[in-house]
Amino acid sequence: MHHHGYTWLGSAHDLHKDGPRRPLHPEFRSSKVVPLELAHWLLKPTSFIQGTWTDPQEAAEWFGGQARASAPSFASEHERDDDRLANTVNRPVDRAAQGEDVVGGWYLTGQRFLSVCLIACSPHRMRPDIPCPQAV
Repeated sequence: MHHHGYTWLGSAHDLHKDGPRRPLHPEFRSSKVVPLELAHWLLKPTSFIQGTWTDPQEAAEWFGGQARASAPSFASEHERDDDRLANTVNRPVDRAAQGEDVVGGWYLTGQRFLSVCLIACSPHRMRPDIPCPQAV
């Protein structure tokens, strides 16, 4: 079991377009926008993978680092709260250790959206039929 890390930072407008977020859409593989179904990240090109970890602690540290780096730009003051942010970045360890996906999404200033995902792989618990993108 391992996790692949993916991020997407883009226009909230692009996030609301369902087409390119679905595997059957012609733009799906080239679109960096977060898929509607998280396991479908594994169908994207390997160049989209930001990192791969077998250690849940290391995966969670990457996740937390991504969230903390963008926290000053979170559109919601509530999301920027130190206690809430600490909970957000500490929670992923247990979930990753259980083989679950870990997902964070935040609206940022300037009508942008940040998605940070740790996607479980080999196999994915909900989509065991999707092979590891690094093994293909």
